[in-house]
This record gives sequence, C-alpha cells and structure tokens, in this order.
Amino acid sequence: TYFSQDYAQTAWIHSIVDCVTMLCAPLGSVVSNHFSCQVGIMLGGLLASTGLILGSFATSLKHLYLTLGVLTGLGFALCYSPAIAMVGKYFSRRKALAYGISMSGSGIGIFILAPVVQLLIEQFSWRGALLILGGFVLNLCVCGALMRPITLKDDQTTSEQNHVCRTETQGFQRASPSSTWTKEWVQTCLCGSLQQEYSFLLMSDFVVLAISVLFMAYGCSPLFVYLVPYALSIGVSHQQAAFLMSILGVIDIIGNITFGWLTDRRCLKNYQYICYFFAIGMDGLCYLCLPMLQSLPLLMPFACTFGYFDGAYVTLIPVVTAEIVGTTSLSSALGVVYFLHAVPYLVSPPIAGRLVDTTGSYTAAFLLCGFSMIFSSVLLGFARLVKKMRKTQLQFLAKESDPKLQLWTNGSVAYSVARELDQKDGESVAIAMLGSNPT
Repeated sequence: TYFSQDYAQTAWIHSIVDCVTMLCAPLGSVVSNHFSCQVGIMLGGLLASTGLILGSFATSLKHLYLTLGVLTGLGFALCYSPAIAMVGKYFSRRKALAYGISMSGSGIGIFILAPVVQLLIEQFSWRGALLILGGFVLNLCVCGALMRPITLKDDQTTSEQNHVCRTETQGFQRASPSSTWTKEWVQTCLCGSLQQEYSFLLMSDFVVLAISVLFMAYGCSPLFVYLVPYALSIGVSHQQAAFLMSILGVIDIIGNITFGWLTDRRCLKNYQYICYFFAIGMDGLCYLCLPMLQSLPLLMPFACTFGYFDGAYVTLIPVVTAEIVGTTSLSSALGVVYFLHAVPYLVSPPIAGRLVDTTGSYTAAFLLCGFSMIFSSVLLGFARLVKKMRKTQLQFLAKESDPKLQLWTNGSVAYSVARELDQKDGESVAIAMLGSNPT
C-alpha cells in the first residue's frame, strides 16, 4: 500500500528472504563446521539485525529486496542449519521430541509477533516496526553465545583424519614445495574430505527426499503470504485476519511438540518416515479445501489443521534426514535440504500473486500449492513402497540360495545384497548367505 505496488511485486520481499535463507543454508553449515556453531549464529544475528534496521530506511521496494531480503536472509541462513544440527548432537534418545520443542520457536514467533507487529505498524508505521524488530532479532547473538560446543566420537574420528591429512600435506610441502606430486596430494586430500562430507548425495533415498522437498517447499510458502489477504478479501477484519495467523502459530507449536512426542513412542518410532509424508499430504488436502472456506468460523478449523501438520512435518525433516545420512553428516545434509527450499520459496509467492492478479481469485494459487504438496507426499510413499518390495525380494532370494555354493561360485552376491538393503539388514543377510564362514 505504501509503495502502491501489486501483490506480485510485493511478494518478492518475502520470497527473497526465504530464498536466501535456504540458498545459503550450506554456508551456515560450512561456517559452523570450520569455526563453531556459536560463531555462525552470532554472525548471522548481526547480519539479520542489520538488514532489518537498514530496511526501515528504505525508499523503494528495491531497497527492501536488498536489505530485508538479501541481508536479513543471509543472517538467518547462518543461524538456521547450525542451530538445528546442534539439537541432533545434543540428543540421541527422543530426538523427534527434542526437535519439536526447539523448532516450536517459529510457531511461538508467529503467535506473538503477528498481532504485535500489527500494533507496531499502527503505532510507529512500518518503518518503526522494522527498526524495533531489528533490535529484537539482535538477541540471536545471545542465543548463539549459549550454544555450548559438544564433540561426538564420530566427530573426533573425522577431525583426526582431517588432521592427519593436513599434517602429511604440510610435511610434503616442506619437503618439496614446488613439486607437482605435492599439489596432486593436496587436491586428493581436499577431494577426499569433500567426498566424505557429501557422500550422501549419491544415496538413492536422499535423492528421492531432495526431489520431494522441492515440491513440498513450493506448496508450503504461499499460505503465510496470502492467508491474511485472502481472509480480508472475504470480509474478515484486519485484527481477525492477524488472529488467524496467531492461531496458525499456536497450533504449529502444538504440532511441533506433540507430533515429535508421538513419533518417539515405541509404536511409531519405526514409522517416522511414513508420518512425515502423511503430514505433508494432509497439508496438501487442506490447501484444496481452502477456496471453499468463505467465513472466519470456517477458516479457524483450517488454520488449526494446517498449522498442526505444518509443525508436524517441519519437526520430522531433521529426523528423516538423520535416518538417511546419519548424525555425522547431518549438518551438511540439512544444509543441502534447506538449500533445496530456496528456488521454490523464491518463485512460489510471486507465481501465486500472478495467478491472483490474473484470475481475480485465490483458487488457482491454492489448488496449485495443494497438488504440489500431495505429489511430494505420494512420491515419498511410492519410493518407500518400492524399496520395501525390493528388500522383500532380495531377502527371499537370499534365503532360497545355497550359502556355501554362493560363497565359492559368486562371492559378490553377498556384497550386492548388503549394498541393496539397509545397513543393519544388509550385514545380517550377508552373514547368513556366507554361512559358517563370514570372513
């Protein structure tokens, strides 16, 4: 309203900050891996606060793109991955509940700040509101200072290997600083380190997860931009529309904590992956129903349902990622996962805004987001079904085969089966195939 721009142009602010946050998530992992999580989060807090404060002096949308979008997004990127990865290092049991509690902060922010920012805008204009938020976000430096470092056995092993590699490289450089062989050795060490850190990129399970994240991220972002404008378009007041976002935030908190607690129970602990894509599918169905909801009493149950399952799958993203790649590579893997959110976060609000401006209604935008999230859920479910069928088939073949005959005639069969199956099942089946001679 202040700059007299349409939805499509204004939505780029939200898109850029989300895009840069996710696009630079690997940078946050790199900073935390090479320095510490404390350094990464405190530096991110300074950048995010600076972006908000400078944004309060903006004279055009382009200035807001750079300050509130790029600079603040970069600061959030340096904070996001390290903070989540630290939870995975601190907790081994009830990890989903730990993630749920820690990530409920975003829901608390939505609940508190939606009406508070509305009041700040009314009292101090949007410039004063951004200035106050800049000071508020500066508390990220305090949060970063409280991130006490912790070293795991896996981290010690990796750091020892890297130390040996660096020591040997320095020794060779002293011996023959201009040798071509030394340069090749350095390149080999660096490539080996990177290959070990990002070896999960070649895992089929991670590739499927990455593709599904692209579609899921496209669907989840526009609602937080367009729920309030949609409510206003059907006659809901400004305060009631802000109250809808507060409800969404509260239920998001409940979804974070209760779904994390539920999936840590013994009956559901082995089905966290299924719970993850079930929650994504439910949010997709909520999107499909949204165009039919034309009043505040109908929008409130929608906000509750969508908020709960949004908090649910957000909690399980680190859990599912850790299940696939392990704890040691979790920080790097989360950086890649959140990096994949970048492009969908960038393009989805402007595309939705263009559809709204073109069609004059929100129906097409919401339906596109809903089908995108449902496709993400179906893709994950189909991949899990195919993997289970292959595992059952390989186990059946392993039982039917003669272990001693396979040992002498085709020693690679056990290795192939172990590669195809999960690590634990693969070891047991391979040993069973080799019979009494597991060596």
